[in-house]
Amino acid sequence: MQTDSGFTFVLFGGTGDLAMRKILPALYEAHRAGMLADNGKIVAVARHSADLADYLQWVEQHVKPHVSKNGIDEAAWASFVQRIAYVRLDLGRAADFTLLREALEPLNGTRVFYLATGPSLFVPVCQALAAVGLNAGARIVLEKPLGYDLKSSTAINDAVGEIFTEGQIYRIDHYLGKEPVQNLLALRFGNALFEPLWRREWVESIQITIAEELGVEARGDFYDNTGALRDMVQNHLLQLLSIVAMEPPHSMDSDAVRDEKLRVLRALKPIDSRDISKIAVRGQYHAGVIRGTPVPAYSTEPGVKPGSTTETFVALKVEIENWRWAGVPFFLRTGKRLADRVAEIVVNFRAVPHSALGPSALRPGANRLVIRLQPNEMIRLYCLAKQPGEGMNLSSVHLDLAFDQFFPEGQMEAYQRLLLDVINGRLALFVRRDEQEAAWRWVEPILNEWASPGKTPKPYAAGTWGPAAASAMLAQHDTCWLEEEN
Repeated sequence: MQTDSGFTFVLFGGTGDLAMRKILPALYEAHRAGMLADNGKIVAVARHSADLADYLQWVEQHVKPHVSKNGIDEAAWASFVQRIAYVRLDLGRAADFTLLREALEPLNGTRVFYLATGPSLFVPVCQALAAVGLNAGARIVLEKPLGYDLKSSTAINDAVGEIFTEGQIYRIDHYLGKEPVQNLLALRFGNALFEPLWRREWVESIQITIAEELGVEARGDFYDNTGALRDMVQNHLLQLLSIVAMEPPHSMDSDAVRDEKLRVLRALKPIDSRDISKIAVRGQYHAGVIRGTPVPAYSTEPGVKPGSTTETFVALKVEIENWRWAGVPFFLRTGKRLADRVAEIVVNFRAVPHSALGPSALRPGANRLVIRLQPNEMIRLYCLAKQPGEGMNLSSVHLDLAFDQFFPEGQMEAYQRLLLDVINGRLALFVRRDEQEAAWRWVEPILNEWASPGKTPKPYAAGTWGPAAASAMLAQHDTCWLEEEN
């Protein structure tokens, strides 16, 4: 995959954490692999570096350590750096955007504006771009979080939509660019083996987990006003759920895929405020131990308000009201300071209806499919087999698809794939406005209930798998969370 033509990639927040760790390294990897058109240009926009030489020094010091797991190609790095231009700009001053327009005038190709900034700047930046005529024909990339709730999300979308058409707007969710998520589509829709089983008659339950060992790090101010429900559930987890549960699209065109995801989000069983305590668990980590190292409680993290009730853990039971999935519980879980760093989808198939081989063939989870997104990307199918020796004793075995073994040339990182899609104008892996608003609409009753006076999260020790109530919720359905060592 190579960019179709020349481009100008304008990176707002050019000295930010996201630019340093993800965006610029992803662009370098695409350049090193020969995937960027020769006449493509990267224009970093920030106000901390004095000039291009100063900015390139920052890139050398801060970005270079994050590129290429297999070591850096110095020749490729040198030619990549030549793509970079720099514009010093105060995003709070609309008049400064004239300087940006002047810098972009001699550059050809599709213009991409990537807003690696806080959401409070999305609308002012878009308005400033329009004021100097830079919105016409351009593409705009918006990072999460897009709003604080349905009302604020709608306000941002309305304002941005007055300047850019929906076809110009790329709302990025990097989980959609991960290789195993793409392989999930291939697994379901490219093989006759799985799709007939991908329904209520054969699936008992589905789990989707995104667990982190890290705490809030230096983002206490941001996180304390956001929480796990807004930060992870409304976007990442519901997007993964919609891909797992969607009907086969008629093609892989952008709207065909997104139409099917939207149908899933609109089929989510509405939440009654009286049932929230039964289907939602909210937690906050206390002091504990992560891999032998003591870590502090969330309440003592820098930037966290005294007495904060912000959740760092969420577990949900979700139901989809359609013919394919009626009666199948989907369990979603995410949290910080958990026992391991893992993101995975677990499909638990139903036990055989009758076993002549003994009770072990009837145990829950005997047949399951695990799609691991991180840290090691793989797909694993569990089934039962006879143990060697006398008698018919069954034991769990598994078949692995380890991508690094089948494809030793390496995989494309999520941001690399998504940035190439933006430059090439492919929208399938980006979130459409109606998808986003359907997700906000579904989580809003939980947000409102948890904001009520006296509602506090359940405590859990850092280094564990969260509050006991999350496990109790699954126990009611005769199942449990899959918690394996990586």
